[in-house]
Amino acid sequence: MTAPAERAAWLRAELERLARAYYHGPAPEVPDADYDELVRELAELEEAHPDLATASSPTRRVGVAPDAAFAPVEHLEPMLSLDNAFDDDELAAWIDRLVRAGAPEGDLAFVVEPKIDGLALALSYEEGRLVRAATRGDGRVGEDVSANVRTIRSVPAVLAGVTGRLEVRGEVFLAKADFAALNDAQLRRGERTFANPRNAAAGSLRQKDPAVTASRPLSFLAYQIVGWSPGTVAPSQHEVLAHLGAWGFTVADSVRQVRGRPGVLEACAWFQEHRHDLRYDVDGAVVKVDDAVVQERVGATSRAPRWAIARKFPPEERTTRLRAIEVSIGRTGRATPYAVLEPVTVAGSTVSMATLHNADQVRLKDVRPGDLVIVRKAGDVIPEVVAAVSEPDRPRGEPWEFPSACPECGEPLTRRDEERDYYCTNPSCPARQLQQLSHFASRTAMDIEGLGEQRVSQLLASGRVTDVADLFALDAADLAPLEGFGEVSAAALVAAIGAARQRPLSRLLVGLGIRHVGPVVARTLARHYGSFAALAASPSDELESLEGIGPVVAAAVRRFVEDPESRDLVERLGRAGVSLSEGPGARASDALEGRTVVVTGVVPGFSREEAEAAIVERGGTAASAVSRRTYCVVVGDAPGTAKVRRAQELGIPLVPAAQFANLLATGRWQPDADEPVL
Repeated sequence: MTAPAERAAWLRAELERLARAYYHGPAPEVPDADYDELVRELAELEEAHPDLATASSPTRRVGVAPDAAFAPVEHLEPMLSLDNAFDDDELAAWIDRLVRAGAPEGDLAFVVEPKIDGLALALSYEEGRLVRAATRGDGRVGEDVSANVRTIRSVPAVLAGVTGRLEVRGEVFLAKADFAALNDAQLRRGERTFANPRNAAAGSLRQKDPAVTASRPLSFLAYQIVGWSPGTVAPSQHEVLAHLGAWGFTVADSVRQVRGRPGVLEACAWFQEHRHDLRYDVDGAVVKVDDAVVQERVGATSRAPRWAIARKFPPEERTTRLRAIEVSIGRTGRATPYAVLEPVTVAGSTVSMATLHNADQVRLKDVRPGDLVIVRKAGDVIPEVVAAVSEPDRPRGEPWEFPSACPECGEPLTRRDEERDYYCTNPSCPARQLQQLSHFASRTAMDIEGLGEQRVSQLLASGRVTDVADLFALDAADLAPLEGFGEVSAAALVAAIGAARQRPLSRLLVGLGIRHVGPVVARTLARHYGSFAALAASPSDELESLEGIGPVVAAAVRRFVEDPESRDLVERLGRAGVSLSEGPGARASDALEGRTVVVTGVVPGFSREEAEAAIVERGGTAASAVSRRTYCVVVGDAPGTAKVRRAQELGIPLVPAAQFANLLATGRWQPDADEPVL
């Protein structure tokens, strides 16, 4: 067992190395959660063995020394860090400490803001003009990045009506959409992608060439003012944010003003629930005492203010060992590489597999079996491998090569022109068949109750079906001998398959798995053409002229209808009695005829595709963006704040999810007394 002194020495050295990589390095070493665990372990060791504590310990100081490549800048006041609370009990204990430090008892006022995962920055203004910008550095002295910061559009060069000298502090960040676009551009150029928005923002800000920084879509969010000039002292944090907004700075979305412990806990829970609706990455909520006088009274330690704390959320990134890289085959034949991992808990669930997207991503990320890797699971998305962690003392394995043959059927994998993905083009590939049949029977397609992936696999293995047309030749006698089937269950499945014969063409188009054709596009095509025969005879330019289609979708549809095997499949479905027309009964009603509805958040009882399909089936248009033509916005759980804000700006009604069924039935909403239109 390692002696406490040896462990403490190792922790200090390791934290110093990781901190330098975090602030100065081009790539992440470990996620924040792993770093925080090491800091907590060192703090516990120092508390249990006070003789091990040192003045320079990472538990007692801020950041790291500035990089010598940048000119040093002394901050107007020390630029401190924040202490962390990892659960509600720790947050409640912090509130209790405030009272002991001099805060008044009772319902103390707080401001709760999202904790942006960015790079801390201090902007110095003199007589209202930006004169200097500096990173945090060691909290006392930062790095001069003025030339780069002047390229960030959201940093005002002049503050109207401001005199004297002051510092505005905040975070440089990359919005989620901007980060995705930046990585997409990196891929198109064949260059390595960035691991996460925080590292991309930090690397972009600390460039030696301002032109490189200017080419990156950086943003700045302000949250603090230091060194007020006479006559502008703000008595509270919420007024600080108001000043910053009035000066032209971007301030945080959805800031909450609350009172007392219950208000703080509720606000932090709200931010955790809605963290994925914000336009930037957040890893927690920052709780601040609102009253500036109380802030001054309770003071600060050498590392952090006592009047503020970060309530950290469960980590969405962790490190684990990459055991192997395998390839899965989807219903279109797309070959997707995925990572087999040593199980690790990420965002509250155990992860043992994670996507690697495509061959280019594996090559550019340069992850190899045996590597220690960072795994990310944000919200409900599929876990993904972000990057490999540097291990200087551990030899790496050989680079992974994408297979040339399908792992399921052995046929060659081919890459289509201008696409990043490889495909198995064998229509008899068992993996493709399984996914195609399961998709065909799914709720958003032909809705065949009782025909899930397990039963599809059973039917394929028995040789009773090879494609979707074979389903309609099954009878109860075919199914009864199979394990898990009895007379009643066999008859029920045959009846469900029979009922699917009457599904409208729009459902069939979804079930056929035509690329880019989901419920909304399928409804557009089916309503315009009325039958598969008319659709198949339509020229590409006519397809492209339809609302929401365009050249990419039109080309995919033409490829399908011109493919001999696809046409043969549709003909067999027609001979089996499957409807190839939309028919007068295809639409549930005309309740939403000519109306555009936007759905944001999760509507109970519906997936996003199902909610949009329900709107279309009542004659409406399911749009993804709010405009002046929008009839209403249905607001489900965890709605997108941008859509809600845009609707409010335009005066578009916001309809609670509880009224969605009434909207579908009548084309109107009738709010209850205790659940009004928002």
